[in-house]
Amino acid sequence: MTASIDAFQFRRMLGYYPSGITVVCGSDSGQPLGFTCQSFHSVSLNPPLVSLSIMSTSKSWPRIRASGRFSVNILSEAQRDISDKFAEPSGDRWAGVRWEASGAGNPIILGAIVCLDCVHHAEYEAGDHVIAIGNVLNIFGPDPFDQRMPLLFYQGRYHRIVEDT
Repeated sequence: MTASIDAFQFRRMLGYYPSGITVVCGSDSGQPLGFTCQSFHSVSLNPPLVSLSIMSTSKSWPRIRASGRFSVNILSEAQRDISDKFAEPSGDRWAGVRWEASGAGNPIILGAIVCLDCVHHAEYEAGDHVIAIGNVLNIFGPDPFDQRMPLLFYQGRYHRIVEDT
């Protein structure tokens, strides 16, 4: 039995749970692809697995999935413009974005706090989204002295971490 819940209210209520912002990237015929993904989390430590929730209407994901690999770039608070650019349904998302290819050929966005290089592990239909599971092959992260903060999203807006003093 499924309760009748208003979609707008559901989205608004779930907005009370803050999340980080990632850009999921891949390539198709040497062309970089990517989209902003807010619904990302770890699944397993052994093997190292991560999960993404992707809208079923995504035009980028089927092309990325076909390659069998992708990267997850965890954005820093200084990369808000990249988040916005990759959230748009059209336009040149890569204009002005500095990146390089990982060993697996996935785009790594320079300046991201962490980048996970993944191979596609599994996928499940879930309502108007698909849940994709990636097996992490390699991690590119900051040195221990890196002081950058992640880009956060809460109640429909970007926010900053403020340290408790």
